[in-house]
Amino acid sequence: MTEIHGRVETGFEAVRDAFRENFAKHGEVGAACCVYLRGRPVVDIWGGVADPSTGRAWSEETTQLVFSATKGATAICAHRLLERGELELDAPVCRYWPEFGAAGKAEIPVRWVLSHRAGLAAVDGDLSLEQVLAWDPVVAAIAAQEPNWEPGSTHGYHARSFGWILGEIIRRVTGRSMGRYFAEEVADPLGLSFWIGLPEAELARCARLLPPPGGSPSVADLLGSTSLTARVMGGPSDLFAYDEMWNRPEVLAAEMPSSNGVCDARALARMYAATIAEIDGIRLLGPETVEAACVEQSKGPDKVILTPTRFGLGFSLPPMLAPGCGEKSFGHPGAGGSLGFADPEAELGFGYVMNQMKFDPAGDPRSNSLIAAVYGAL
Repeated sequence: MTEIHGRVETGFEAVRDAFRENFAKHGEVGAACCVYLRGRPVVDIWGGVADPSTGRAWSEETTQLVFSATKGATAICAHRLLERGELELDAPVCRYWPEFGAAGKAEIPVRWVLSHRAGLAAVDGDLSLEQVLAWDPVVAAIAAQEPNWEPGSTHGYHARSFGWILGEIIRRVTGRSMGRYFAEEVADPLGLSFWIGLPEAELARCARLLPPPGGSPSVADLLGSTSLTARVMGGPSDLFAYDEMWNRPEVLAAEMPSSNGVCDARALARMYAATIAEIDGIRLLGPETVEAACVEQSKGPDKVILTPTRFGLGFSLPPMLAPGCGEKSFGHPGAGGSLGFADPEAELGFGYVMNQMKFDPAGDPRSNSLIAAVYGAL
């Protein structure tokens, strides 16, 4: 039986039980879960193996690549600028990034970027990995290309371009890269172990990502390399079609604000808790900002992925977010299982990270069971 470490307050023992059961019944290898309630941690647990190739145990300090859970952190940064009046929701992106207005994109507002309606889900152009990781070439390619569909007409998941577009807007507005802005405005003030662009000194703490058991076909294998879905999910230039790519140090070190955040569960829970309550004197977003961010912008059939999606302004909303979370919850899941969200009504901040990727159309049984246990304890 996997030994579970950490702290659980009285009344939340069922969360620890569900976490332990994930190892016994759902193939968990290494993971952590943290829950904040009314501004303070009530669950902070971890267990398992961080790197099966070496036997390194998952410790209190272990971090993990969280894929699109990074989008929540990026959205929080954008909303801080909106709240301060440094960014306008319905202003055209080209007001801040003039080159973006080329090829029929002059009227695309910031709102459509946040709600996956900009029509730029797939990045055109033949780009090398070095160019993608270097930032400037990939954002220049986005600025130069035509939309994949008529902007504003429908929504489709901007799996990676979401972060590059918002990140470049934030860089143009603040003069700081996305990773630096997030560190200085969010992570450092709250004491989070969370990076968009992992420093070399932190690499040893990062767990090794494990692909789905038995392997899985790429999107290109399933749908053909020219389909919009394959171009989005494997792109740019089909560079990210296979999971092993994400363990490479240079990929972790780059700034990919949609895809390569590295953190622990504690950081996700604490960050989201600070969007709805004051944490050690810091509140990231005001109540009116949170309310506006959670107004539905996109819902239903998604032009890119094969299931219906629902988005507010940068955040996933229920039921897309996760089964069982409160109807007012907002946050973002990450490919393979990671999840962070806040529930303003329940006054919750939730974080779950793991290294064993799983894909289940019915929802990940690991996070589902944890969420059910948390709400059952309230």
